[in-house]
Amino acid sequence: MSVMRTNWLCAVAALASVVACGGSSQGRKGNQSTPVRVATARLIDAPVNIEASGVVEPMESVAVTAQVGGSLLDVAFKEGDIVRKGQVLFHIDPRPLRAALDQVRATLARDQAQAEAGRRDDERYQSLADKGYVSRSQADQTHATAVAQAATVAADRAALRAAEVNLGFTTIRSPIAGRTGSLLVRPGNNVTPGNTALVVINQISPVLVRFPVLSQDFSPLQRAVASHPVAVRATSGDSTPSNELGRLDFLDNAIDSLTGTVTGKARFDNADRRLWPGQLVFLTLEVSVERGVLAVPTDAVQTGQTGSFVYVVDAKNTAQTRNVQTGLQVGDLTVIPKGLSPGERVVTDGQSRLNPGARVAIITTGGDTAAASLGSNAGQNTGNVAGGEVATGERGRAGGTGNPGSAAPASTPNGRVTGTNASGVAQPNLPPPVRGSSSGAAATTPVTGAATSAGTATPNTTRSSTPSTAPVATPGTTPATRRPPTTPTPTGTGRP
Repeated sequence: MSVMRTNWLCAVAALASVVACGGSSQGRKGNQSTPVRVATARLIDAPVNIEASGVVEPMESVAVTAQVGGSLLDVAFKEGDIVRKGQVLFHIDPRPLRAALDQVRATLARDQAQAEAGRRDDERYQSLADKGYVSRSQADQTHATAVAQAATVAADRAALRAAEVNLGFTTIRSPIAGRTGSLLVRPGNNVTPGNTALVVINQISPVLVRFPVLSQDFSPLQRAVASHPVAVRATSGDSTPSNELGRLDFLDNAIDSLTGTVTGKARFDNADRRLWPGQLVFLTLEVSVERGVLAVPTDAVQTGQTGSFVYVVDAKNTAQTRNVQTGLQVGDLTVIPKGLSPGERVVTDGQSRLNPGARVAIITTGGDTAAASLGSNAGQNTGNVAGGEVATGERGRAGGTGNPGSAAPASTPNGRVTGTNASGVAQPNLPPPVRGSSSGAAATTPVTGAATSAGTATPNTTRSSTPSTAPVATPGTTPATRRPPTTPTPTGTGRP
């Protein structure tokens, strides 16, 4: 009985050691610093921009059609080619028009001969009428005939020019410089004037971007246009970035009553041909620039119940919350009109683990605050026990369910087993009452120290003086099998 009483006292002492070690661990945890990244509030020049989305339009677009009828002989370009102004595109069969030209020329030659004869007759009749040999009426009639014949010659000359022009239309040239689209009529087809377009050519260098200007942005944009050229930057919406710089070229003279917007157009040189007609792009119009404003990284600005705030780190590396007023966003920076001073340090990463007044540990820009936080708490989650590593119930002491204890029979003397209760506090395995042997001596089981959250163990203080002859069962485990009695080996002393 005295041995049993001694074992119970050892268990109570081990439990008290666990509680004491847990309290000291909690104290160490409260004094630790939270790893964070910080940035310094600085002065910048913030551009005041207007954001809009627009559609790319060609500067000029021409649907090429035939101006004379005929059979399309050949095409002198490939679909999608860049063509220059005046470049040959199509050939129409010129033979019918060339024959018509020859006919007009023959008619002109005939009428010119008749007009010359009529002019001479007119001169003779005027001389004879002056001498009285012919009547004045006959002279007037001859004069009218000569004038008519001269007019016929003039008409023939006009017809000749028209025939020459029509013959020239059999060779179709590009009216503008640009990029050709799909070929709409293939060689061998008959074309007529004003029929289907043969091809569409769009001028894409330079190019226009049409976009709507909201009513609240129209007044500042109008003032900016009156004072200086407004620069416009275009960015494509796909994964391939394109950053083209242009200028505002046009503002419509009326507001659309249905949408409340004003149509604007920006001109871009588009030398690299990144902007394509019909493409949706995002525009940034630089209206003005605010000089010397305070800004911090956008990641530092948090939103709370009272508005925006930041964590400010003082000279003692203590973080305090401070309400701020936010303004424009310039890239990854946010303008702070009110609430901060230049040079103050603000937390940009690790705010979720901070409380007002918490101490912080500043890490480098490339460091990982989450990994640093886990590293600082690693000693609170694991511990070494007399040559064997034992898991502890750290979370259980905070109010949750503790992790079950681990056993290391191979490396722990006497096969020591530790465990945790429902609150996460490690408890020793106490021996159940056993039947006495025939000699009347009570059999006992060695009791080891319980592992604490800090990874320490309480050494054994009592050993069995009499070998056990009856099987001993540990609560919650399979009953042990009978084996020959052995002498227990003294356990080592764990270092707290």
